[in-house]
Amino acid sequence: MATPGIWRKSSYSGGGDGNNCVEIARRPTHIAIRDSKSPARTPLTVRAGAFVTFIGALNADRLTAADVR
Repeated sequence: MATPGIWRKSSYSGGGDGNNCVEIARRPTHIAIRDSKSPARTPLTVRAGAFVTFIGALNADRLTAADVR
């Protein structure tokens, strides 16, 4: 997958320089995820459907440490 060009920063990145957050870039079938402190590193990519499920679980406060093991 080619490196995406449009990165969105989390709205929870806080004040200051805003470099302590996660950024995402949407592609047709995948989501690219990177750490804003290291933008030159290779991003993590996941299928869009899996990312939607993950975010849904976070929003529903259902995700626990046991779920990610």
